[in-house]
Amino acid sequence: MTEIVLFHSVLGLRPGVLRTAERWRAAGHVVHVPDLYGGAVFDDYDEAFEFLGKLGGQTELARRTEAAVDGVRPDVVYAGFSNGVISVVQLVTSRPGARGALAFHGSVPVRAVGAELWPSAVPVQVHEAELDPFRENDANREFAETVAASGASYHYFSYPGVAAHLFADPSLTGEYAPDAAELLHGRALEFIAACEDRGR
Repeated sequence: MTEIVLFHSVLGLRPGVLRTAERWRAAGHVVHVPDLYGGAVFDDYDEAFEFLGKLGGQTELARRTEAAVDGVRPDVVYAGFSNGVISVVQLVTSRPGARGALAFHGSVPVRAVGAELWPSAVPVQVHEAELDPFRENDANREFAETVAASGASYHYFSYPGVAAHLFADPSLTGEYAPDAAELLHGRALEFIAACEDRGR
């Protein structure tokens, strides 16, 4: 059993995130799914980013991220969808003891959360559509280089031909790519199992 904290994307705590959590629970893991938006959920990215700005932007999100893990043990796997990856990087670099980090739909440099180094004991798995409209190659490269420099394990998975961002969310009918999503979930569960073995 691995304990996991799963963060939602800029669109809020959508059904796809909750389904992922249920899938991991069915595999025997404990999963925390913080709602950093207090119930607000979006279908449109522009509306979601506008809401985030009014909420206080990444500064407020960082505060809520810290509050979300108050009382949660430190030796967990952190996972995030899209914007939720910022919360993952924030906690891995500021809260010692993480077992692993799962970044769905892109990654961000550690400097985005005011950090300089990645912990050498924390393996990483990144998943991203090949034709993701939000893809940031420089950010991915910088993050990969920082993790590699630490000596931590790093695996990047690109999903060929997928031209969507949150392709693993079945509730987003215009973006969902079922074959790629199944592959992502299988790889993620293998990663979580490996993190469980490392913790024994």
